[in-house]
Amino acid sequence: MNDGRSTLTNLEVRSARAADAEAIARIYAHHVQHGTASFDAIARTPLQTEEKIRDILSKGWPFIVAERAETIMGYAYVTAFRDRPAYGYTCEDSIYVDPDCVGQGVGVQLMRALMEQASDCGFRQMMAVIGGGEPASVALHRKMGFTDAGRMRNVGRKFGRWLDTVYMQAELGEGDRSAPAREPA
Repeated sequence: MNDGRSTLTNLEVRSARAADAEAIARIYAHHVQHGTASFDAIARTPLQTEEKIRDILSKGWPFIVAERAETIMGYAYVTAFRDRPAYGYTCEDSIYVDPDCVGQGVGVQLMRALMEQASDCGFRQMMAVIGGGEPASVALHRKMGFTDAGRMRNVGRKFGRWLDTVYMQAELGEGDRSAPAREPA
């Protein structure tokens, strides 16, 4: 398993640290306040974000940031797709890019590293649950090899309008071509 670090065109992708919580919370707050990718109405605080970073990393799952010149440009992490044991090899990704850094390849580099690290953790499928069917998020996931897995129509309401949720899916590692080393507990 790699150590979560890679340098890609002056952009370092590394494991998140508690000290990154304020920058991560700021990026997330922008998306909560101005976008529909998250159906949250109130953004997490830096303290809540720090707890989330610690919780995800304590499970051995990736929570990564993209950083250039000591500035966090975006972040991504995986969580369990569902909490039932049979879903144990399927994760859900979350990815957010600083609005000032959109269109610079940050999302692609984060997703590439996230998919590799999630596979290294033993996940075989990655699900994207895209609130509002955000076109930029759908395009990023499609570029990274995700395929359409479904759409739930008008399941969210934000900014005075009904919103769909788009599901996309990507195979990680060997996918379903082999049995895992252990069955879920």
